[in-house]
Amino acid sequence: MSTSNQFQLLGQRRFAPFFWTQFLGAFNDNLFKTALLVVLTYDAAHWTTVDPKLLNNLIPGLFILPFVLFSATAGQIADKFAKEKLARAVKLLEIAIMAVAGIGWMQKNLWLLVAAVAGMGLHSTLFGPVKYAYLPQHLHKDELVGGNGLVEMGTFVGILAGEILGAVLVVHPGWGIELVAGGTLAMAVLGLLASLRIPSSPAPAPQLRISANVLAESVRNINFSRHNRTVFLSMLGNSWFWFYGAMVLSQFPVFAKDYLHGDHSVFVLLLTVFSLGIGTGSLLCEKLSGHKVEIGLVPFGAIGMSVFGGDLYLAAQAYGGSGAVDLLGALHTPGMLRVLADIALLGVFGGFYIVPLFALIQTRCDPQHMSRTIAGMNILNALFMVLSAGVAIVLLQRGFTIPEMFLVSAVLNGLVAAYIFSLVPEFLMRFLAWLLIHTLHRVRVVGGDRIPEEGAAVLVCNHVSYVDAIVIGAASPRPIRFVMDHRIFNTPFLGWIFRTAKAIPIAPAKEDPWLLEKAYVDIAKALHDGELVCIFPEGKLTRDGEISPFRAGISKILERSQVPVIPMALRGLWGSLLTRDPAGLFERSFRRGLRSRLELVVGDSVAPAAAQPQALQEQVATLRGDWK
Repeated sequence: MSTSNQFQLLGQRRFAPFFWTQFLGAFNDNLFKTALLVVLTYDAAHWTTVDPKLLNNLIPGLFILPFVLFSATAGQIADKFAKEKLARAVKLLEIAIMAVAGIGWMQKNLWLLVAAVAGMGLHSTLFGPVKYAYLPQHLHKDELVGGNGLVEMGTFVGILAGEILGAVLVVHPGWGIELVAGGTLAMAVLGLLASLRIPSSPAPAPQLRISANVLAESVRNINFSRHNRTVFLSMLGNSWFWFYGAMVLSQFPVFAKDYLHGDHSVFVLLLTVFSLGIGTGSLLCEKLSGHKVEIGLVPFGAIGMSVFGGDLYLAAQAYGGSGAVDLLGALHTPGMLRVLADIALLGVFGGFYIVPLFALIQTRCDPQHMSRTIAGMNILNALFMVLSAGVAIVLLQRGFTIPEMFLVSAVLNGLVAAYIFSLVPEFLMRFLAWLLIHTLHRVRVVGGDRIPEEGAAVLVCNHVSYVDAIVIGAASPRPIRFVMDHRIFNTPFLGWIFRTAKAIPIAPAKEDPWLLEKAYVDIAKALHDGELVCIFPEGKLTRDGEISPFRAGISKILERSQVPVIPMALRGLWGSLLTRDPAGLFERSFRRGLRSRLELVVGDSVAPAAAQPQALQEQVATLRGDWK
């Protein structure tokens, strides 16, 4: 059974052990890395003669390197073997790595610790494909957004908590090194104990042969994903998020010190606010998406990331402090609250952006190739993060200030987002649909689970307004091919949305017999390909709010394609601005007010043999009732 609240998953065995396993892994990674970076920054002379600046750049690079080299192999392993066994093996590896690190801490052997950093990078590389391929095996489609939201929230909270605790423990007088060594080993053991409770997760491709050629397999993984254009562009969009995030977050230490004039606590505050923003946005995705994979949130998130990234540049200019401050002093400095608000909202909209992308990739990619798809995405993520560091270095060398880098990142984000959404217009179409049902109307869907999650079907509905297709499309868990009058199809602006949604225009035989026949051919092809097709059998918009007789088009469709028919009814839309209500335009604009209530009621599936026009009209009328 699916859950009505994402937090209920934390009490269920199919999710909770996995959640805590990944949370503890992210926490331990960052506890260890941060403690090491703090030691090398403030106590380098007792550990090495190597320049600390070099080590501070080398260590993050060593952590990322395994993602580039071994992600493809990790994806193959995750597809070939059961995921619960892999999770336990990875946790055992983590214990071994932390044991080696413990020896390095005790002996003040820097190179053992550096080797442990590379080992933890390998640990994360191996767990990455398991992490996101596990969820679709155990969560229903209407739980994926909520589950991904919890995972993203847990990941960023784990990162934040690990960084804070690592910085605090390692400088503890007298016992700092011992606390870090013992703490990281204890966290690894807790991770193993959590993994023991992960339920059975069978391998999707146990017959798969693992390639020894890492480079060739990396290229093969990415090329395979390119065959599914939407998935591949979603992977690129995901990688862009990590580029943008790395570009912004990497500037926080210098921003806190040189522009906000704060100490280390101010940097921690910025990081905390951003992480909490990401967590909040990730958790809000489930509510805003209505328990389905709502990719309309992705453009919404991208817009917010650019708006608040740009405003962070302006907020930095308006910051009123000039003297050195600690955390409390910064909070009382004029302009600081605006800086924090921008950083928090940057995180919130980042959550809106990234969570639906993960869910889309999980639901649209080949299940037999899911782990390898995630592995390919991890390769791209690592490359984009390396590219981000390179771009940041070039900008700094060109004389850009940190606030100017925030502005450049925001502008680049807008350009990249516009490019991706132009290539996959479904994102933008779903965004406009999402805006419609969250601003002009309050839409309640009754029986939405009766819309099949896979396989072909014809949806039939009464035709009330010019936005019927948008309302129905926004309520559906999967794309729908709408059949509509060619005049509505060519309506300015709305026509662009309908073409984007691959709607099928149709005309009466007396007007355009060629277009009529083409429409029937296109419908048959769409149904043959397993798609959903929606028609409005009245053939025209209602002029009085009543349902007109259903025409024979549905019978012609079913003669060619024997598929089930799903009757639906729109209720409460009549009389709104975009209907043919004879009332004046001014009256229709204000009669209903903003956020007017309407419903989409979905009926039981009807077998093709029983789907006669008159019978379907009666069922739609019954579903609608007296509420027009």
